[in-house]
Amino acid sequence: MKQPLPRDRLDGLLDNPVGLDTRERLERRKRYGANVIVESARHGIWSVLADTLRDPMLWFLVGTAVVFLLVGELTEALVLLVALIPFLGMDAFLHHRTQVSTATLRSQLAAVARVWIAGQVTEVPSEEVIPGDLLEVRSGEPFPADGVIVSAENLQVDESVLSGEAYPVRKACFADQAVARTGEKILDNVWAFAGTRVLTGTARLRAAYTGPETLYGEIVRTAVAGTQGRTPLQQAVAHLVKVLLWIALAICGLLAMTRLWQGHGWLDALLSAVTLAVAALPEEFPVVLTFFLGLGVFRLARRDALVRRAVAVENISRTTCICCDKTGTLTEGRLVLAHWYPAEQVEASALLDIGARASRADSGDPMDHAILAVAGTPSQAQVVASFPFTEQRKRETSLIQQGSKLWAAVKGAPETVLALCTESEAGHRYWLEKVGELAESGHKVIACAQQEFPEGAEKSVEPDSGFRFAGLLAFEDPVREGVAEALASCDASGVRVIMVTGDHAGTAAAVARQIGLGADKPRVLAGEEFLGRLASGDDAVLDQVDVVARAVPSVKLELVQALQRRGEIVAVTGDGVNDVPALKAADIGIAMGERGTRSAREVSAIVLMDDNFRTIVRAMEEGWQLFRNLRLSFQYLLMIHIPLVVTASLIPLLGFPVLYLPIHIVWLELIIHPTAMLVFQNLPEHARLLRTPPGKRVRLLSRTDTLQILLVGFLTTGLVYWSYLRSLGELQDVGHARSMALAALISAGAVITAGLSRLRGRVAVVITAGAVLSALVLIQVPWTARWLHLSPLHLEDWLRAVFTGALVAIPFVVRDLRRRRTAGVSS
Repeated sequence: MKQPLPRDRLDGLLDNPVGLDTRERLERRKRYGANVIVESARHGIWSVLADTLRDPMLWFLVGTAVVFLLVGELTEALVLLVALIPFLGMDAFLHHRTQVSTATLRSQLAAVARVWIAGQVTEVPSEEVIPGDLLEVRSGEPFPADGVIVSAENLQVDESVLSGEAYPVRKACFADQAVARTGEKILDNVWAFAGTRVLTGTARLRAAYTGPETLYGEIVRTAVAGTQGRTPLQQAVAHLVKVLLWIALAICGLLAMTRLWQGHGWLDALLSAVTLAVAALPEEFPVVLTFFLGLGVFRLARRDALVRRAVAVENISRTTCICCDKTGTLTEGRLVLAHWYPAEQVEASALLDIGARASRADSGDPMDHAILAVAGTPSQAQVVASFPFTEQRKRETSLIQQGSKLWAAVKGAPETVLALCTESEAGHRYWLEKVGELAESGHKVIACAQQEFPEGAEKSVEPDSGFRFAGLLAFEDPVREGVAEALASCDASGVRVIMVTGDHAGTAAAVARQIGLGADKPRVLAGEEFLGRLASGDDAVLDQVDVVARAVPSVKLELVQALQRRGEIVAVTGDGVNDVPALKAADIGIAMGERGTRSAREVSAIVLMDDNFRTIVRAMEEGWQLFRNLRLSFQYLLMIHIPLVVTASLIPLLGFPVLYLPIHIVWLELIIHPTAMLVFQNLPEHARLLRTPPGKRVRLLSRTDTLQILLVGFLTTGLVYWSYLRSLGELQDVGHARSMALAALISAGAVITAGLSRLRGRVAVVITAGAVLSALVLIQVPWTARWLHLSPLHLEDWLRAVFTGALVAIPFVVRDLRRRRTAGVSS
């Protein structure tokens, strides 16, 4: 790749070894401004509070709590106020972390820079660096600006913060690259980027771009400008709560006016309306949603996926496409010596020893570390001279004195090392073909050679001929364990995976074949070609690519946005600053916990603690399981609240005595709350990925679910109403009628719980049995019955109540029979 050369900023400076003088720096400072990536806005506690209180769900909880306080239900009000704490805390925390994220992005640059000013090196704050400055950057330090490398000595740079790739990048100086001087663009290997870090060597940089004009600055601006909307589940629950709230308020008002009109007086009218309000206000739905999302955070953490935004628990279950990094996610993100190919009459151990002799443990070069990890530390011998790798020589040589024997070990680029050897033309051709095969399969390849010298040979000059070829060393970034199986699971569930990498197409294709992405022939496109086709309106390219290679940050962001425009729910993995815009734009941003930058983690919804693609799939399975359980919990709440609300309003409206007193509602809610929150969240795992076609919205309740809710709800309503009226009789025994209605409702509730949960798990059995037991105790014990304004029932009454409740099982039995018939047909 090539970078544009800003000649208007650097004219006459690239060949000038002297820095700007003070006057020139002042003029350029006025023209280009300070080296600040993004201006940080001030955000005080009032700003945080204002953003936090914009959430309508919070205001609903506050309003509902106030209503409960007004009607004297202190316990319910306190429950809702306690439920406010995680909402307020999470919103405030995430707002604060967003600001911290911006500060973190800015802090990646050097705090201090060494600048040549009027021929002398001076340390200045990095904000004072300007285009045209001559900078000196040493090992371990980041570049404070984008610019041209005008001097380099054994320079290797870690560009993973921008590219995401694990391999160090060797850099050359502008003067040594004749090709760099042609045209208006220069090669990447003589260009340095702000925020990248020097691994080995020292560089002098002529700054070209600073602050927001750097590549780093462009990424930060995109990240800060990004937005994330509310999820469909949040919208669905908010809409459901809003509808139920208005219905409840309307019925309460109607009931109060009707009781007054019937002549029952203000006290009866108020009691009826308050009781109905307690039964009908849908406070359980937001509380259950909060509880389940919090539980999802905990469960995903057990699977090495740290959730930073609870709504990601929902989003991860709806994912239809994963845009995944190669290095560190699909692969281990480290260089290992995987294969070695000794030449004829050379032992494998001898080849490894030669490679180790030409390596240095303190070089900071991952390739040296990989060789020494396999070959071990060489036996004691004196290294009398060392000639480190340079971009011009493309090799590293060590002269070794071993007793009376002097010999040289060299490793480097295969074509360079072969040129030093006395290898035949056929042998030369054979080894270069072998190098091509290995490179095509995604390996980085170097060659090794050795040479012995007679006594008295010169030790201060690097030999450049007469070497004996020893063989090849092939390095790779190994694929993570379990990735291929996880990818197959995604494929079987219709979840698409696209690899996005800054690596070469050949390397990316080799890894894709190894993990089964795109079967045996993965479709690979270069980033520029992919962007070009998108820009021309060719959206079909989204279906014709498995791997996007040589991808820069803008490519990844465009890919995510293009997929979202056609209805995909996109998860994106990333670990570097370069990934921040795509992570923030994605429906689910997933950062790497082990090797990811803090900036990437801050803008992501989920952080993988083990950096493994397999963990993403496990998180998706866990998310789908929780979504399924949440849906069952909401079905239960609606099925049990329909008879509760309808009978609480219909019976008084028809002129009969009030069915439920406030204490009865408290009793029923003490059954409903733990059932909704504990029974369904604790169901045994039945994890599988949810297959969701792009563009199709995942509904909280399907049409089938809605029909079953209405059928069960109104069937239960009819049974409870019949039990009440039949028991009320001519004697108007209200206590007996209430006991029968409550027994029937609780029995029906137990059947509903069993039908939805299938009583899988100990918690489901205990809570269902506890509900039935509470009815037996509270109705049959005389003093509790008196306290609750009830009458104990006879055995015949209990059998009738249990039979009435059992009738509710009919819709569940019909549902199961239909499912079995459908499964039999499809099989």
